[in-house]
Amino acid sequence: MTVRKVLRDRDAATYLGGVLVSGFGDSAMLLVAGVWVKTLTGSSSLAAAVTCCVWVPALAGPLLGTVADRFRRRRLLIAVNAALAALLPVLLAVRSGRDVWLLLLVLTAVGAASVLCDAAEAGLVASAVPAGLRGDFNGLRMTVNEAMKLLAPLAGAGLFLRWGGGAVALLDAATFVLAALAFRALRIREEPPAPAAGGWREQTAQGVRALRGNPPLLRLVGAGSAAMLLSGISSAAIYELADAGLHRPPAFVGVLYAVQGAGSIMAGTVAGAVMRRLPEHAFAAVGLLLFTAGAAVRAVPSLPVVLAGTLAIGVGLPWVIVAAFTAVQQHTEPALVGRVAAAAGTLVFAPTAVAAALGAVLVALVDYRVQLGAVAVAGAAAAWLLLLRRPRTPGVRPAPEAPPVAGTVPGPRRGAGADGDRGRTG
Repeated sequence: MTVRKVLRDRDAATYLGGVLVSGFGDSAMLLVAGVWVKTLTGSSSLAAAVTCCVWVPALAGPLLGTVADRFRRRRLLIAVNAALAALLPVLLAVRSGRDVWLLLLVLTAVGAASVLCDAAEAGLVASAVPAGLRGDFNGLRMTVNEAMKLLAPLAGAGLFLRWGGGAVALLDAATFVLAALAFRALRIREEPPAPAAGGWREQTAQGVRALRGNPPLLRLVGAGSAAMLLSGISSAAIYELADAGLHRPPAFVGVLYAVQGAGSIMAGTVAGAVMRRLPEHAFAAVGLLLFTAGAAVRAVPSLPVVLAGTLAIGVGLPWVIVAAFTAVQQHTEPALVGRVAAAAGTLVFAPTAVAAALGAVLVALVDYRVQLGAVAVAGAAAAWLLLLRRPRTPGVRPAPEAPPVAGTVPGPRRGAGADGDRGRTG
């Protein structure tokens, strides 16, 4: 099995270990941060600002991607993780509502670092992992991240109740240290970045132009953007679904998210194998159709049907994101990977905030079943457009493979991967 080849690869296993610990710390911290702010201030709006702080840096993605392309990626990842490990203990000073500004500031820095690391890692994976292994590698990476999202919130909540938010900040700092050590242990020979041509504005524009000038890649990124927009609208209806549809308490939403997370774990495990059998655009379309079918059946007020739809969402949504970011790795020149990946990340993830606000308005105005039905129709239309006419690709060449590096396993040319989640490692 190709998955076993990935796990036997020293660099891949080391990298995945770093993803595991870093995903655990991030998931615990993000959950606790909102609870921490709510506890200190009693303000739900300030608690919601936690998510905003983490996502806002995505708007600066193209610029942060330019930074990533100016340095050797492995060294940059070590430095950023080490810097965040030193920054997180500052949160021990947060003791009252007057100190919440410090927590929000640190979370904004973490969000910016996540965007920067995502861009650097896109280049690192393209350089270190053979194309034939990227799907399985990044599928396992997504599986690990999703697994941590199921376990870490419980641990974070327990630490918060026992010792307060500072203890969770120290946990997250420790995982940054472990992630830095994991990157330090990688046996990868990176060529120094090419001398910069032009100023920062021109270098940033190069990444945007590379994305805009690649129609197949732009369509896949557009599909990812549509998927995240519709996901935000669908997610906004989840509390009304639990209440009016299933007649369950609000806490039951946690069960639905757990089922969706289980679907994402399944999706990551098989992503590489499925994508080797389908073109990228077809893989993304299948993901869109699974996601929208899941949204549609959740309008049925039956627990088994809703759980099945939630599982389908968990499988389908990550596949769309996987297809988009795999295309970035496969069809971008190595010198531009960081900038193109960051520009793509901005297009894919920036609509999340807009979608959350739009979904909240729709919940107040229409029946949640109408909202879910609209998501299903729009998602099916997006999948149809993706399959309608595959753009011709003259001049679009896969990024050349890096020379073999110690610990990697050669594989076939076909591959896939990348994580759709916002987090330190993707």
